Amino acid sequence: MREKALALLRAGTVIPAFPLTLNADRTFNERRQRALIRYYLDAGVGGLAVAVHTTQFAIRDPKVGLFEPILKIAMEEARKCEEKTGRTILMIAGCCGPTEQAIREAEFARAQGYDAVLLSTGGLPDYSEDELLARAEEVGKIMPIVGFYLQPSVGGRILSYDYWAKLCENKAVVAIKAAPFNRYHTFNVVRAAALSSRADEITLYTGNDDNIILDLLTEYRFEVDGKVYTKRFEGGLLGHWSMWTKNVVDMFPKLKEAAHAKEIPAELLTLSQEVTDCNAAFFDPAHGFAGCIPGVHEVLRRQGLMEGIWCLDPEETLSEGQAEEIDRVYKMYPHLNDDEFVAANLERWLSE
Repeated sequence: MREKALALLRAGTVIPAFPLTLNADRTFNERRQRALIRYYLDAGVGGLAVAVHTTQFAIRDPKVGLFEPILKIAMEEARKCEEKTGRTILMIAGCCGPTEQAIREAEFARAQGYDAVLLSTGGLPDYSEDELLARAEEVGKIMPIVGFYLQPSVGGRILSYDYWAKLCENKAVVAIKAAPFNRYHTFNVVRAAALSSRADEITLYTGNDDNIILDLLTEYRFEVDGKVYTKRFEGGLLGHWSMWTKNVVDMFPKLKEAAHAKEIPAELLTLSQEVTDCNAAFFDPAHGFAGCIPGVHEVLRRQGLMEGIWCLDPEETLSEGQAEEIDRVYKMYPHLNDDEFVAANLERWLSE
């Protein structure tokens, strides 16, 4: 991993898990994809997570064939931004599937210049935890790894504390994204990282879109044999942050500052609940998260960044009443959107 990218990862930053842009016939819309990436980069994000859950795992289907093009396009735009601004953009590629597939994807990501892979355990119900750990060892020979606790409702599985404790001892693991959407399971990840012999080498990122602000504000403490160990989430790698991203980037330094203060301002606790309410509209927990990706698309469509909410699966669309819920949170929390920023720059992003 590039030295500056590793420093950025460890300091904590904003990393949106970015979506896939399609035409009405569900073919790839490269122009819109590049515009969307430019939106994130101009908003000031610290990194991009590409080919992850929000991008749709089906990009890997040979009939779709978008895994490699997506990684290439994202890297091209990131490199242009780095050359233009002097910033370092932390680039993370999603990596999934059986060991052989994960190795191939990690090798391709390395060849494209990515900094790390987000290694998903989803879709592997027949793998034991030991087999998952062995898979991580093989992938770790190729690329630095961001471990991933994916919530069961979208293809993940419940993993034991012992699994996380062992994963933390893998020298290739530089970070863990905790996204089980569950306080108990999240606690297991944090405790395992805090008590690991590699605690200082592992940075925690929240992926809990239902608890973003509180995750970033909280210090966890564990006392073992009279010694106190602490750990916190330093940044976020989130599908929720693929929308209204400029607002997130502006908010993030304030959250980092508050996290290290003696007292947490009450208004941030209120903000936490506002963000969670928005996420309920976008991610559709009312229907088991069935509309989570179309919900992201709908927000971006309303802003003009996407032409429609089409997913690779024609059956994947907004749930009943979800559009009305998005209407509600738009009206209820107008201070959270970045519509003006998008409107002022959209034509440039589309034409560059």
